[in-house]
Order: sequence, then C-alpha cells, then structure tokens
Amino acid sequence: MGRFTRAIFLVLLVLTPTGASAGSVRVVPAGNRHTEQPAIPGASVRRTQAGKTTFDLKYEKVRDLLASDDRLRSKIKATAAAYGIDPIHMVGAIVGEHTFNVDVYDTLQSYYVKAASYAGNSFRFAYDEESIADFVARPEFGACADETDSYHLWSCREDVWEKTFRGRTVGGKSYPNNRFSAVFFQPFYAGQTFGLGQINPLTALMLSDLVSKTSGVAKLDENDAAGVYKAIMDPDLSLAFMAGVLRKAIDDYRSVAGMDISRNPGVTATLFNVGNSLQRARILAAKNAASSSPVWPEENYYGWLVNDRLKELERLF
Repeated sequence: MGRFTRAIFLVLLVLTPTGASAGSVRVVPAGNRHTEQPAIPGASVRRTQAGKTTFDLKYEKVRDLLASDDRLRSKIKATAAAYGIDPIHMVGAIVGEHTFNVDVYDTLQSYYVKAASYAGNSFRFAYDEESIADFVARPEFGACADETDSYHLWSCREDVWEKTFRGRTVGGKSYPNNRFSAVFFQPFYAGQTFGLGQINPLTALMLSDLVSKTSGVAKLDENDAAGVYKAIMDPDLSLAFMAGVLRKAIDDYRSVAGMDISRNPGVTATLFNVGNSLQRARILAAKNAASSSPVWPEENYYGWLVNDRLKELERLF
C-alpha cells in the first residue's frame, strides 16, 4: 500500500458519510476519463499568450516553486493534515490555478508582499450602490434564514441569485446575467481572484465557519470586504480556505452523490476550478438515480493536467 493510498485509507476510517450509507458509496476510479485533454477556454489561452509564455512553461514554473520551497511544502502538508485530506489535492489546485489562470510568483514571500499592499484599502461588496447586506435582506432570501452554517447559508443565497435575480428584473431593478460572486463580490473587476489559492471572496465567506473551527481564523463578515481580501491573499490564511474548498467538495460528493472522489485529485482539482460542488453533486446524484450503470464525475482540462502529471506531482511530497 503506497503513501497516498495509506493516507486516503486513514481518512476514510475517520469520516462518517451523511446521506449515503458506507456500503452505497462508490469509489471514483483513479485517472482521467478523457483520453485527451478537454478544450482549454479561450480566455485562458489569450491570457497566456498575452504573457508571452506557454502552459508548459507556467506548469514548470509552479512545479519548480513547490519543489524548491521547503517552507511552502511544509505549510501545505500541515494544512492538509488539519482538514483530513492528502496534500496532493492542494498541490493539484495550486498547479491548475497557476498553469491556466495566473502566473505564479517566484517566491512565497511575494504573496505576503502582495497581500500587504492591499492592507488598509477601503472598499465594499455591492452592486449598483446596493450593498450585499441590503441585498440578502430582501424577502426573496427568506428561505435561507434557517441555515445555521456559512456554507449552506451562502450556498442557499447563491441558489436564490441563480433562480430569481440572475439576468432578470426584480422590483424594477435589472441584474446582470453573471455569477453571484462576479456581480457582488469583486469590487476591482469581475472574475478576479487573489493569492496563492486563487480563492474568490464568496467562496471564502462560504467556508468561513469551517476554517474558523479548524484553523482558528476569525469568522469573515461580508460587511468587512478588506478582511475577506486579507484572508484570501495571505498565504497562511488562503491555504486553509483552499483546503476547506477541497474538504467540502469531497464531503459533498460522498454525502450527496454517494461518490468517493478522494482518490482522484483530477476530479477534486476540477471542482476547485469550477466551484459549486454541492450543486454539482446533486446533479450527479440525479444522473445516477436515472442510470443503470455508474455515471462518474469527469475531469475538465484543469483536472486532466493534474491526473496526467500526478506521479511527478506526488514526488514533491
């Protein structure tokens, strides 16, 4: 039994699934379901071309940073252990983000410097002068009031946005046909994420309770945008939120879809990239309920790379 397999085995011993009995959980096979890498989005291609680089060069740069920085690897291992996941899931997410979305900084210290540059900035989460606090106080969000933890609270609010507000006119006010996180939670420009983990503010708010409980980080407040940005830009904090995203994705697929994805870092990396693991687990559960044979979760272009380079990445730890 190899190191990775042993780690997963120990995690499975201590985790108790909810919503699916242990016997009904299917282990997602290792490796890629696609023989060739799925298409890479045009925006990622254009961004890489504009930087006069290539995906291979960006991959090598982030791989080399991980290989050369003992401090960073130590932080990743400690954080992964706290959240009961194998470090390879965090490595896969970091590699995917810095291969396809942003170019990695040369040193971990650069991330601390960048985080410090935002300290003291004054901004808020809002759309067209309507603050997020006022927006979620609307009666349409009444169904979310009973949610007792940040993950389900903000997931509920995101569902309401998708069903009621996105691309619609409500109460005489029109709302963009765009993601909740892009409309209300990114005051600099839509689609922007930050830091080593490239976490967006809405995701951080969702994971606030889990990260506070596990890592002792102060709970985040949507009315304190600067505090949220500090959490996602400071490497010591953002790694915890990254691990929280991956932990929740594994738990969602196990409890909702009856799928154990903890042995497939390409799938967890895909979910880190696309987000909404709870909603996606529900969709997969519905597909399997209507199918006589297992419908497995599939990796996207981002997760495909992680699985394709898995042996090389595992050697980092």
